[in-house]
Amino acid sequence: MKILFVLGAYLKSRIRVMVAFVLFILVFAMVYALYYLPLEPIVYSTELVMALAVVFAGLDFVQFYQKHQRLTEGISRATAGVGELPKPRDLLEVDYQTLTRVLAENRAELISQFDNRQTDMIDYYTLWAHQIKTPISAMGLLLQTEEGDRERTSTYAQELFKIEQYVEMVLQYLRLESMSSDLLLVEYDLADLIRQAVKKYSIIFINKKISLELEEMNCRVLTDEKWLIFVLEQIISNALKYTNQGKISIYLDEHSEKTLIISDTGVGIREEDIKRIFDRGFTGYNGRMDKKSTGIGLYLSQQVLNKLSHVITVTSQVGKGTRVSIDLATKRFEAL
Repeated sequence: MKILFVLGAYLKSRIRVMVAFVLFILVFAMVYALYYLPLEPIVYSTELVMALAVVFAGLDFVQFYQKHQRLTEGISRATAGVGELPKPRDLLEVDYQTLTRVLAENRAELISQFDNRQTDMIDYYTLWAHQIKTPISAMGLLLQTEEGDRERTSTYAQELFKIEQYVEMVLQYLRLESMSSDLLLVEYDLADLIRQAVKKYSIIFINKKISLELEEMNCRVLTDEKWLIFVLEQIISNALKYTNQGKISIYLDEHSEKTLIISDTGVGIREEDIKRIFDRGFTGYNGRMDKKSTGIGLYLSQQVLNKLSHVITVTSQVGKGTRVSIDLATKRFEAL
């Protein structure tokens, strides 16, 4: 099929030559006819010219096909440069190749400039995120020693905790591209990882009076501790954000021993929003009503879980709550 495609392209590119050839044959035929020459030499000369035309066309097609192959291979290998191009046949091809090289060089320069700006930006925000942790920690210590209205102090501590979590989200977002080099895959006790994530949000559970149902579980999973805890924190944070009363339940799916379920009795997610909740920056109806959602948490969670060979799915009913399932079974990794 490819050879037929190339042949069609070749015939299309040589259509003017073929039309000119046919016209020349007709001119010769008319001259022979006007001079009342015998038919035999007309047929003989036409056959001879046709035979030569087929030979030259065949050679020309072979060169055309070889050039197409070299260009195709060059396209597949091309990155910042154009590589080795076929030898130009005429001045126009020289001009086209020169233009291609100039465009490739400009593209490479733009990519280099973009990469440098991107690196500078990542370095700046990483430095900012680390530096902002110092005053956050200082404010946390001051609140612990603060005497006075305990309820107000607790509210301040909760808001400070949210700031700290947003800063941590910035750091994880910046690290996402280089996450693969940061993975340490080991078998962990799932219950221990969950307790670490839940403990962080204990102050919000208390302040919002949300109860926690944490099922006893005996399950070991092959994962990266830091990144999986980050995902668990994001899901628990979302559950707390959109649950005003009731409870959050964490347990293993009865049909799959390595599928973790985190469900809440919150406001739920609209059906039209479910398919887009993992899109970067998508906040949905709840996020727009809350006016505090970034639309980054679930996006980061799915990206992290994909790299860990885990799978996340979400089901929800408006007014009844949301159920997040994380399939922690891994088949592509071996324990360290």
